[in-house]
Amino acid sequence: MPIFIDRRLNPKDKSLSNRQRFLRRAREELKRSIRDHVRTGRIAEVDRELAVPMPRKGTSEPTFSDAKDSGQRQHILPGNKSFSPGDLIPKPGGGGAGSSAPGTTESEDDFRFVLSREEVLDLFFEDLELPDLVKLNLKQILSFKPRRAGFTASGAPTNINVGRTMRNSHGRRIALRRPKLTEVDAIAEQIAELESKPASPAIGERIAALRKELDRLERRRKRIAYVDPVDIRFNRFDPQPVPNASAVMFCLMDVSGSMGEREKDLAKRFFVLLHLFLTRRYERTEIVFIRHTHEAKEVDEHTFFYHTQSGGTVVSTALEEMHRIIEQRYPVAEWNIYAAQASDGDNFATDSERCIELLDRKLMRLCQYFAYVEIIDERESHIFGSTENGTSLWRAYNAVDGKWPNFQMRRIAAPADIYPVFRELFARQPALRKSA
Repeated sequence: MPIFIDRRLNPKDKSLSNRQRFLRRAREELKRSIRDHVRTGRIAEVDRELAVPMPRKGTSEPTFSDAKDSGQRQHILPGNKSFSPGDLIPKPGGGGAGSSAPGTTESEDDFRFVLSREEVLDLFFEDLELPDLVKLNLKQILSFKPRRAGFTASGAPTNINVGRTMRNSHGRRIALRRPKLTEVDAIAEQIAELESKPASPAIGERIAALRKELDRLERRRKRIAYVDPVDIRFNRFDPQPVPNASAVMFCLMDVSGSMGEREKDLAKRFFVLLHLFLTRRYERTEIVFIRHTHEAKEVDEHTFFYHTQSGGTVVSTALEEMHRIIEQRYPVAEWNIYAAQASDGDNFATDSERCIELLDRKLMRLCQYFAYVEIIDERESHIFGSTENGTSLWRAYNAVDGKWPNFQMRRIAAPADIYPVFRELFARQPALRKSA
């Protein structure tokens, strides 16, 4: 059987092509292993180098073999006295590869493959995207506008820069000592003045000398052009990439007293995953962080994830702050607007109606997509199994969910729920997405 070995070295003696081939073959197994890390609560490990266990059966190298249905071959098959066709042969060692069963036969553990940070994120976010991004694909589609970039010696006639061209012409004429028109006119006037006087040998010689000088100046003016092709300069324009539109993601998190450490931890884990997703997949996406208790405030990333704050709960303040920022900084005609909100559902008694009003009349008309995640107690997850049950905010948002197709809401009860919920909200073709 022929065996082909590729010994060509890639740059810096690294077998990059073989590594990429292995990633393509083992892609599904690697993605499954990474998702398992997230389901166990280790979301931070997604943004770093990761050692992924691979079953030994997935590491075999491809080989060439003879086709079974063509050619002529002769085989000698030894017989045996122990087995008949159809018998099952036990694996050596009794437990197979990686088994912990006692025995004396050697076996192999699962193969461990180390993925770089870039490879981990590529696999992790491979089939996720911002939903309903109708104005622009942020990662791939660009428009270009011309930008002045100096001058060039060639171009279209409509782009001639007259000022720079005449400046070059003037400098060249000075350097080559091209006669000025005033000099020619002055000699012509002298000749006319001498011709008006009575004729004499001296005047005749003077007129002949002036005519000779005038002829020399005229020939020199004709040889040195007023504007030469070497003088011409054109305006130069370079295409500058400009996004047709941009996207902004509003992250709204409840940090009131009703949100305990467990609830805040789950909410932060969800937003960490969202932050990784946006910064990895989309280069021109802005993120606005808003924290709220009984009042809302725009904060930076560090304050959003690490600052401790507590107080009452008025959810509508976060929605009002989001609307205010949109009106000030993000025109709807130029921006794709997204929002993700996390809360435990606790709210001021009459504020839920205010939230419905803000969403119905203002925000949902501006947003491409709005995702609401409610953090619930694991012990009560079976009680809130239907959309009718739940907190006052959940019931209020349920009315919005039924009216607007670009509104989605999910519940999270444990760290293992974060990644499945995240995939439901941001999968490329989610099964639960409602059609408009």
